[in-house]
Amino acid sequence: MWKKFVTLLLFAVCVAVAACGSAEAPKAASTKANAKPQRVLALFDTSKGKFQVQLATEAAPKTCANFIKLAESGFYNGLTFHRVIDGFMIQGGDPQGNGTGGPGYTIPDEFSDQIRHSGPGILSMANRGPNTGGSQFFITLEATPWLDGKHAAFGRVVEGMDVVQAIGKVKTDAQDKPVEPVIIKTITIKTLD
Repeated sequence: MWKKFVTLLLFAVCVAVAACGSAEAPKAASTKANAKPQRVLALFDTSKGKFQVQLATEAAPKTCANFIKLAESGFYNGLTFHRVIDGFMIQGGDPQGNGTGGPGYTIPDEFSDQIRHSGPGILSMANRGPNTGGSQFFITLEATPWLDGKHAAFGRVVEGMDVVQAIGKVKTDAQDKPVEPVIIKTITIKTLD
């Protein structure tokens, strides 16, 4: 009789401990799920002025992580907007300055309905075909919906669109290269809570 009581008591304690442990895990997960996502800004300082882009870290986390890594390493400092087409886009991020350069690797395309080429100011990956993005990016000067599903959009200009539009108006040669270089002095990453 005593053995049955002790066995039953141990079983009840084990069930109670297991129930307490499983109640904690969902609470921690729901706290994380309810946490407000951080805003990540890319602060562009160019020879034509400054502008800010809010990165779409939830819609395109891998693309944003690649861009942030390159920006924080100083990769973009001193590069140019090497291709400018008024009414379409401005393109930069090429260390060769002619549309052929990159960081020495490629990243997979990352498309999302959360951010599309729906208007001016969309930051997107330039590429030479599927899964060939690396460091080159462009910023739209108007809606370019035909690029959805072909170029990974990963941010939106939130301040200084007038600067982006001014870059889009610079004089270019026959290959769409600015006659007077438009320099990316720095891209600084700033995280806001």
